[in-house]
Amino acid sequence: MTAFETEPGRLFIGGQWREAADGARTEVVDPSRGRVVTTVAEAGPADVDAAVRAAREAFDRHWSGLSGRERGRILHRVAELIRENADELAELESLDVGKPITLCHAVDVTNAANDYEHYAALAFSLDGSTRDTPLNALAYTKREPLGVVAAITPFNFPLILAGSKLAPALAAGNTVVHKPADETPLSALYMAGLLQRAGVPDGVVNVVTGAGPVAGEALLRHTGIDKIAFTGSTAVGRHAASVAGENLKPVTMELGGNAAHLVFEDTDLEKAVGAVIKGFVFNTGQFCMGGPRLLVARPVYSTLLGILADAVPGVPVGDPRLPETVVGPMAGERHLRKVEEYVDLARKEGARIVCGGERLDLDGGYYYKPTVIADLADDSRVIQEEIFGPVLTVQPFDTEDEAVALANSTPYGLASGIQTGNVARAHRVADRLQAGIVWINDWAMLDPNVPFGGVKASGFGREYGPEGLAAYTHTKSVVVSLD
Repeated sequence: MTAFETEPGRLFIGGQWREAADGARTEVVDPSRGRVVTTVAEAGPADVDAAVRAAREAFDRHWSGLSGRERGRILHRVAELIRENADELAELESLDVGKPITLCHAVDVTNAANDYEHYAALAFSLDGSTRDTPLNALAYTKREPLGVVAAITPFNFPLILAGSKLAPALAAGNTVVHKPADETPLSALYMAGLLQRAGVPDGVVNVVTGAGPVAGEALLRHTGIDKIAFTGSTAVGRHAASVAGENLKPVTMELGGNAAHLVFEDTDLEKAVGAVIKGFVFNTGQFCMGGPRLLVARPVYSTLLGILADAVPGVPVGDPRLPETVVGPMAGERHLRKVEEYVDLARKEGARIVCGGERLDLDGGYYYKPTVIADLADDSRVIQEEIFGPVLTVQPFDTEDEAVALANSTPYGLASGIQTGNVARAHRVADRLQAGIVWINDWAMLDPNVPFGGVKASGFGREYGPEGLAAYTHTKSVVVSLD
């Protein structure tokens, strides 16, 4: 907690730490114990305006004019500093979100460093192209930064999802105002200090903590914002997109998910079950690309249910600070109550609770036992809606066509998965699934060079890969007469 002994949760605007204009502060709770660990400044419209103005000044003054090579060198240094401060970042992320500390090290910190490293390399090669034309002219394109980016990130992967926005935005020459989730602001503030140490000039990155309806809304509506990059719920995303539409701002929306995980009878069940369990307990199920809907070929349906009934209760749930813990608490009481309500609804809808189905009383934290539910109708709300917790619904199917129809039957389309030993089937089914990313014979295989994003109610635009960088630029055409 060294970072907060030095800078106790103040806003970071124009390279300076400051209190909110009205002095407001809000509590940060450790979800593993339900206790307040610190407070942070709660930004209001005046603070957001100051942050946007600082970002605009930094964009106009120097950042957009630096070469991609110079920006890339700075981003490489950010990646180095993340690795050098891995223990502190992992501790903050675990404390703030309730993630197991081993997961924070292996996934969150590692991927955040990889994000900055990846986009540092791409910044070196950001360019346009010459275009053939019958005109007596030389025609070429340039990719230019958009300006000031509003980056609004959720509570479940604060460090990674901030990096997936800030790294490409900065690589492309934009400046940023980052609004982290109300519940999980700590790593964003720590990263502000690391970015400054890496040589990111004052005002290029600004962090405003505070409530979504106040600070977030002010940021969405600010006329000085040139692009909105949002990750969060579909409901809030619809609102953010509508505000952006009113002001004709480009947006990237990575929204809710309710992915289907298809298990065919020709797969290795013992291997598949590991991917199935990872798919729904990873990050305590608080993962928009999780796999909470399991669709199983009828010949192996009962067998797989039996394997899950034996295996899932043995998944280590507990204190996220212990290295053996796999599943930590939910991020807060509100999230825990939502999961409870869905499981209660499943019971009312006639479901069979195969295992779990209740809170775990541990140190006053917000724990819920990993839960497997069977015998729900296809149109059940528990199947159709996003639960966002460690809950797996299991349904049988008889044919490949039926499996695809069930997989595509919800409003969402962020991710999906296939377990099969048949290569032709894997490609055939992947082509038919309505999802931005499809994993075959594993789950959550993510890399900064592989884009992800949603279709349908899961949003639009892509993060990661060259596509993620392109989302923070616009193309300018230049046509030079040769007469």
